[in-house]
Amino acid sequence: MTRHHAYDVVVIGAGAAGLMAAAVAGSRGRRVLVLDHNDQPGRKILISGGGRCNFTNRTVTPANYLSANPHFATSALKRFGAADFLALVKEHRIAWHEREHGQLFCDTSAQLILDMLLRQCGAASVEIRTNCRIGAVTGEGPFEVATGHATVTAKSLIVATGGLSIPKIGATGFAHGLAKRYDLGVTPLAPALAPLTFSEPDSGLMRDLAGISLDAEVAFGKTRFREAVLFTHRGLSGPAILQISSYWKPGQPIGINLLPGVDAQERLLERKAARPNALVETIAAELLPARLARALTERAGLTGKPIGQTQNAALGKLAALLGTWSPVPAGTEGYRVAEATLGGVDTNQLSSKTMASKRLPDLYFIGEAVDVTGWLGGYNFQWAWSSGWVAGQSV
Repeated sequence: MTRHHAYDVVVIGAGAAGLMAAAVAGSRGRRVLVLDHNDQPGRKILISGGGRCNFTNRTVTPANYLSANPHFATSALKRFGAADFLALVKEHRIAWHEREHGQLFCDTSAQLILDMLLRQCGAASVEIRTNCRIGAVTGEGPFEVATGHATVTAKSLIVATGGLSIPKIGATGFAHGLAKRYDLGVTPLAPALAPLTFSEPDSGLMRDLAGISLDAEVAFGKTRFREAVLFTHRGLSGPAILQISSYWKPGQPIGINLLPGVDAQERLLERKAARPNALVETIAAELLPARLARALTERAGLTGKPIGQTQNAALGKLAALLGTWSPVPAGTEGYRVAEATLGGVDTNQLSSKTMASKRLPDLYFIGEAVDVTGWLGGYNFQWAWSSGWVAGQSV
């Protein structure tokens, strides 16, 4: 096996965070090698945002992230924020647009973001090796990284291999395993930004309503999101559900307001006074998609009844389903479809200013590998850019 000693920095992982760190370190004159086991760099970039890459968000703050240490992300986000990445996008003349909730997307293809990062790496003479099996990692600075073809040595090591989400594009627990081997803690891991599944009778109801999407407010505790909710054959999905899945705790109900901004009971009583001969499901269908209205009316036991002949208490039961439905998820659809991983390398053992281990200052962990998980809407990419930039400035 050949042995090379010439690199200043080895970056393991050619995703968003790793490519950003490599480009920044290379631009500072460091000799950088990026290693990745996939056959191409940036696979998660390419599939993100429906192929258009939701590359950041206008309104990035530390409050948009979950972490056992909620202040950890502040430094990196301040030093390289959404405006800084957008400036880079504009510099490379990538056409982009803004959608609801401040989400920024490429007009055409996510490939443009990847190409931009690869150009930045090329300009900084960064070497990238794909299809590279990573073996043992030893040393504490310099580090030795065994690959299928050679053992490479570098003063600094940046680990940017992400979390466990979407294994079909190469996600593994490499970063967490390496952190543990170097005596760094890893917080509990779970799928984040994932659809929720349910047991009967809720699963049957949702299966029958598959394909229906509507604006709703979904809550867990004091956290709430108002966006689309989608009924699926497996349960519930849509942006509001994906968001709340990161906060949800097993065994606990979520709250779903299917009529946000509307007092459901007041609306039903108004209709009762104005149109007493109308069937309850007819009135409900004026407020919700017809199939959903019929299903919830049936669940409340009011199908086929004129609203004028329905007791107010019974209408209150239907109103509770419309405004404060509280199903208990059985779980999530897991890492297979989760857009991110909750938890990661314990931030209490990393420097927020450099992303390096406090004990081993030449060992860095960045991006999704770290216990910093963003909301849906470009926040996780921004964390990748910010943490990668900080590490690239520090090595």
